[in-house]
Amino acid sequence: MLISLILTSQNKQGLYGFSELPQSLLLNPGEKVEYEWHLGVPFASHIQTSYGASGVTLRDIFEDNQVSFNDKIQRAVSNLSDTDFFTLNQQLEIFSAGFKTGPSYDKDTYLSFGLYQETDAIVYFPKDYAELLLEGNLNNINRVFDLSDLNLRGELISVLHFGYNKRVSKKLTYGFRGKIYSSLATISSINNGGTFVTRPGGNNFFQHQFNLDIEIQTSGLKSLINGSNSDPNDNIKEFRRNLFFGKNLGLGFDVGFTYQFSNQWSMSASLQDVGFIRHSKDIENYELKGNIIFEGVNPLFSDQTENPSAEGFVEAIAEDFNNLFDLEAAESKFTTLRPIKFNSSLTYDFGKENEKDCNCHNTYKPYLNSVGLQLYGIKRPLQPQVALTAFYYRRLFNILRAKITYTVDTFSSKNIGFGISGHIGNYNLYAFADNLLEYQNLANANSISLQLGLNLIFGQK
Repeated sequence: MLISLILTSQNKQGLYGFSELPQSLLLNPGEKVEYEWHLGVPFASHIQTSYGASGVTLRDIFEDNQVSFNDKIQRAVSNLSDTDFFTLNQQLEIFSAGFKTGPSYDKDTYLSFGLYQETDAIVYFPKDYAELLLEGNLNNINRVFDLSDLNLRGELISVLHFGYNKRVSKKLTYGFRGKIYSSLATISSINNGGTFVTRPGGNNFFQHQFNLDIEIQTSGLKSLINGSNSDPNDNIKEFRRNLFFGKNLGLGFDVGFTYQFSNQWSMSASLQDVGFIRHSKDIENYELKGNIIFEGVNPLFSDQTENPSAEGFVEAIAEDFNNLFDLEAAESKFTTLRPIKFNSSLTYDFGKENEKDCNCHNTYKPYLNSVGLQLYGIKRPLQPQVALTAFYYRRLFNILRAKITYTVDTFSSKNIGFGISGHIGNYNLYAFADNLLEYQNLANANSISLQLGLNLIFGQK
């Protein structure tokens, strides 16, 4: 029950706006706070794994039917575009806590802090590379293959954060969260360019023309790959040492607010991970640039005077071909930007409870129901990813809250989710699930989501 498992994109439409849960502050630092303090269980308060794929599912590749595997791969490559992508996001909250402060008669400020580890990666489908690999160049004479299709980014980081939440009035609450990023490992290859084309040759049957402008930047990987350390446990120890203020650091912030237009209408918005990481240590970059023309192999065995054997001839050909591509390794410093995320919502509350049960404290909702819309977006290397969610929230008795969502995003236009949160004493148990319609056949789903969590919350209104 302490574990949160998510198999979808980074959008957390179930948690956003769920003000009874401390996790909502990580999505909007300006969320209303309806408790006195909270404490996260170390290494167990939030565990998350996320995966999403656009344009293809496991069923498309591995379905047991009469279609051959090669034909399935060929069909998938044909259907995918260079803007389709595969994403992975994982989070592990190491510790977290928060408490209210201010005048004893009206504590209007909530301070929170914590440390979490995160993995985030996105790989765009390299369509021209895949078609060249499957079809070869013999049937694509004079076709120009676009080498800019190579776009990927992945990072393993830790985030130390400090949040400030202020209730200015009954209408306005705003918040800010400062972050210190520590990069454990990073790989980035975006904004590539170049072409490859095969044309009829003059000195041989074909002439292969390369126009190359490709760069791969890495940090934190050089010492793992090239070092003498072969024990995985030692690599884990190295990651642990870098959790707090490691080799490559960065700064960032979240900001958000909640505004109550009237007793029933409210809106909120937030920006997350506006920041950067500067990579200056344990870095290794690779560049492949220039114009190269290769006219194939001229099979003159007699020229191999040093080693006239066929094996030596093949080795010489391979060496000559490799020498065409001068892969330069450098240790140039570089900066990566964090993927900025945006959330906003418009909410209407209705169904007021009995007056005798009403607590008129200005952070407490005297309504049993809420409906609204939530907009989510994340900045990615090629184009933003967005999602629109309609939701219905219901407070049941004093111990249960439920939320139903319907989301349209890059992965699906029929994403129905359901969540429930229960409060028993100081314990809070919640569960959320997305894409409920796909549970009958998970292999046919582009994304699946399941979240479970247990909080210790004190002073709940």
